[in-house]
Amino acid sequence: MENTTWVANHTGQLDFDLVGLFSQSNHPALLCVVIFVVFLMALSGNTILILLIHCDVHLHNPMYFFITQLSLMDVMYISVTVPKMLMDQVTGVNKISAPECGMQMFLYLTLVGSEFFLLAAMAYDRYVAICHPLRYPILMNHRVCLLLVSSSWFLGSVDGFMLTPVTMTFPFCSSREIHHFFCEVPAVMKLSCSDTSLYETLMYLCCVLMLLVPVTIISSSYSFILFTIHRMNSAEGRKKAFATCSSHMMVVILFYGAAVYTYMLPTSYHTPEKDMIVSVFYTILTPVLNPLIYSLRNKDVTRALKKMLNVGYVLQ
Repeated sequence: MENTTWVANHTGQLDFDLVGLFSQSNHPALLCVVIFVVFLMALSGNTILILLIHCDVHLHNPMYFFITQLSLMDVMYISVTVPKMLMDQVTGVNKISAPECGMQMFLYLTLVGSEFFLLAAMAYDRYVAICHPLRYPILMNHRVCLLLVSSSWFLGSVDGFMLTPVTMTFPFCSSREIHHFFCEVPAVMKLSCSDTSLYETLMYLCCVLMLLVPVTIISSSYSFILFTIHRMNSAEGRKKAFATCSSHMMVVILFYGAAVYTYMLPTSYHTPEKDMIVSVFYTILTPVLNPLIYSLRNKDVTRALKKMLNVGYVLQ
């Protein structure tokens, strides 16, 4: 029987084969080592940033609370994809069962969707801090911050609950090779034997909505921020405000640019090789870059890091 449903997969009759990065490389062992080092850098960088913010009372404010959540999301979603990929390369077994594939897809969609909305919340936080500094403690109190973060996680999980069950319920052809290093929706959909055009249209509309709302908030926030910065009399104030906002904008451009390519461009623009390169960019490289962007360009974080290193040196 050529076609099989997710129910059949769920009973363990058939698995998927992940034809990932290493099959495209002339030096898979070297690539494996590089990705492993990058993975460790992402874990350590984000973990250190979370600990710094937790331990330093000067960093206990809404902006760093959101950065903590961003680092947590980065740690989680790089852990969803990379360990499995590295383990497959070491063991030489590239199979993934349908339930594992569905779980990986759900976690990935949830975390990426949550980060979309969290970046919007961070842009709103910067808008309030720069455009309404006197009202900032009231408008961005702890309850509001918790509400924004909880909403980000909830809306991200809605994305996962909507797309994962539908994708994994489609009948798949006899070919079980996913030309990707993890179970991403577009890559899995290419294995379906049925007509997926309606679902792809609905997925496109869903992604447009998931991107349109945060992008609107981010664009509006930074339009007001730039106008306010332009009117500032203090050169030091303008410099500080621009440095804070430019860090966030770098993260936004990196993350949203890759997401637009993956989920919104027509399939004619996609090839398995391009899709994997873009996915590497925002699933592996972005979690490494985020802590660097928010630490190297942030005097408060660098001061807290120096303080922690000095304390460790004194204790020795």
